[in-house]
Amino acid sequence: MLQVGQPAPDIDLPDGSGERWKLSEARGKPVVLLFYPGDETPVCTKQLCSVRDNWERYQAAGAEVVGINSDSVDKHRRFAANHQLPLRLLSDADKQVIRAYEMDSFIGTKRGVVVIDKNGVIRYRRTVVPIFRPTDDEILKAIAQTQT
Repeated sequence: MLQVGQPAPDIDLPDGSGERWKLSEARGKPVVLLFYPGDETPVCTKQLCSVRDNWERYQAAGAEVVGINSDSVDKHRRFAANHQLPLRLLSDADKQVIRAYEMDSFIGTKRGVVVIDKNGVIRYRRTVVPIFRPTDDEILKAIAQTQT
């Protein structure tokens, strides 16, 4: 079981622009992984638009924030453009990363958040019932705790 205090499994996935994003290249700053079930679904849209609306706070915290689910690169591109989302959305079509982070479920991707410190160690991990979402304040507090 993947737990707080363990090294984060590496990630190498395409984003909505088709560019590769690698967790190993984000060392030196905290990283927030937002796992969510699907683009253009009501709760997911509300969650990622809330991140957008609080983007300055995330930037001030010094964290890199990415969203992850199994939707296609093209679907991520359209979703991000439709809602002016500033964060990268990563496509894990084969669910390799989703499984490595234990965010796979019978309905697809679990809704959850993982905060990784600047050294690549998991410092916060939480999954929630799909109809709920982690709050921005909760995530920002977890980011701040990685820097103490």
